[in-house]
Amino acid sequence: MMNRISKIVAGIAVCMLQPVLAQENTGEVAESTGTPVERSTEIPQDTTVVNQVSEAAPQALPAATESKGEKVKVDGVVSVIGDYIILESDIDKSYIDLQNQGVSIKDISRCQLLGKLMEDKLYAHQAVQDSLEVSDKQIMAQTEQQLNYLVSQVGTMENLLAYYKKSDEESFKEELFQINKIRVLAENMQSKVVDEIEITPEEVRQWYNNIPEDERPVFGAELEIAQIVKEPEVPEEEKQKVVNRLREMKRDIEENGASFATKAILYSKDPASSTKGGFYHVTKHTGFAKEFMDVAYTLREGEISDPFETIFGWHIIKIDKIRGQELDLRHILLMPEIPQDALDKTQKELEEVREKIINEEVSFADAAREFSDEKETKFEGGQLRNPSNMDTRFELTKLDPTLYNQVRNLKTGEVSQVYKEEDQKKPGRITFKILKVTNKYEDHKADYVKDYMKIKELALKEKQIKAIREWMEKTIEDTYIMVNSDYKDCDFSNNWLKK
Repeated sequence: MMNRISKIVAGIAVCMLQPVLAQENTGEVAESTGTPVERSTEIPQDTTVVNQVSEAAPQALPAATESKGEKVKVDGVVSVIGDYIILESDIDKSYIDLQNQGVSIKDISRCQLLGKLMEDKLYAHQAVQDSLEVSDKQIMAQTEQQLNYLVSQVGTMENLLAYYKKSDEESFKEELFQINKIRVLAENMQSKVVDEIEITPEEVRQWYNNIPEDERPVFGAELEIAQIVKEPEVPEEEKQKVVNRLREMKRDIEENGASFATKAILYSKDPASSTKGGFYHVTKHTGFAKEFMDVAYTLREGEISDPFETIFGWHIIKIDKIRGQELDLRHILLMPEIPQDALDKTQKELEEVREKIINEEVSFADAAREFSDEKETKFEGGQLRNPSNMDTRFELTKLDPTLYNQVRNLKTGEVSQVYKEEDQKKPGRITFKILKVTNKYEDHKADYVKDYMKIKELALKEKQIKAIREWMEKTIEDTYIMVNSDYKDCDFSNNWLKK
């Protein structure tokens, strides 16, 4: 028994994976009892599933039927992890999901995808056993956002259902909900395993000293960057032009029967919804601007709002359908034009600030505090922070391409020319900025003093991996696991990313 468990641990533990070998004896699928089950880790190749559809299947599977006394195979079971099953179609859908994310699947094997699915199900199964709570409302909100995004990519809900070969929106939404619930359960379980793990300075020092000098990690070139941002002021008359135009559209729709959807297609500046007539499906938990949600939930079915403002611009909303706390709505987004003289004025102001910095009349940091319009950075002297770890350092090879092109030729302490920049997330928003490379760190072998935070992060990850491996050894011993004989020779050794 322990020999079989050790093999499964090796097959699932992070970065410690080996083939999962089937036993020669056979057995029936039993319900999980929370204790080890002395049965085969193998499912016969001709397994027939009757009315068992995985929560992650890529398409709705018909129930098994009988013809002339023979059962029809619905979908092949690949693995059983506690209370969860993994089907062949789950692996197929994983390929589809990766392709939709723009990931090349050329070198990704079915064994690798199976290994990832097994890990997720193991985490989720234990999360249920440990009674970890998840918010169905939060998961449904995430599902709604996911649906909205998918619809925005293909145009309409009908196109989306056809693409995924689904019969109706509700069943597709339920399937996405179950997939997301498994993911959240797995994430919560992973967090429970590693979140309380800490590492002391002495442990970091020992970890570093145990690495032979010629094997110590090399860190790539890094930069510390500061910026000053100025945003042109939009004249009130330009704002009023947009408000008047939206009022005119509303009047044309209400009094003359014009199509809201057509006007959204023709005039709305929201790239995510304009091609589908301004349509969004929202719930109370949809992460739109507060002002947008407040207006939407005050309207009656068929009603059109007055123009209102958010950080994205000016809107009008029409409610198509109300289903309890869910809304089908359409909106039109317009943004005031910024006159050229306002753009020229802002650029000139920032060029004057730059001259003061170059002439050492004011430091870059003090100029940022006094002149910058970017609240997130001005009070730190314009210092940018890496969103991945909130550190001030950015790896040169991982910089946003636009930012990389702006700073790649700057020397330490040098101030850039004035850049005009259009915000991709808020079309129509124009800013001007200057940048300074405050520090530059060339490629170098890890230095305990200079790179302590990075070294600490690596040491902590290794400690977390060890904790996960130990957790899996214990969990697998108490979890019913079976693997189809088709996959008994899988080598998962390169499957997992270090957590």
